[in-house]
Amino acid sequence: MHWREWYDGLIKPAWTPEPTTIALIWQILYPIILVSFGYVFVQAIRRKLPWQVCIPFAINLIANILFTPIQFGLRNLPLAAADILMVLITIPVMMFFVWRHHRWVAWAQVPYLVWVSIATALQLSITWWNS
Repeated sequence: MHWREWYDGLIKPAWTPEPTTIALIWQILYPIILVSFGYVFVQAIRRKLPWQVCIPFAINLIANILFTPIQFGLRNLPLAAADILMVLITIPVMMFFVWRHHRWVAWAQVPYLVWVSIATALQLSITWWNS
């Protein structure tokens, strides 16, 4: 079964955005993530930022990348829920760690935090209703 048929067959909240809307939101967020995360890693490589600041960014990036294969490849809703919770938890941690070094990077995460908060509520609802 194609992932779209599988996803369409899941019980979802009435407020679930269409997949095209979700894709558009990520198309907006990924450049912000690329620039801000890239900046953090480059500053750490240049030794202008402690490596410890990069740890939550790295964890977030890995968890973010793994979500789609877990959700739509493995179709494992509980694991996808755990993964997106990791994405959500690491965003404020990233913001806290980077704040005193580069506040613009922390502020740049606000739209990401807002969207991932919504996406987490959606994922937890889908997992609850379909597991």
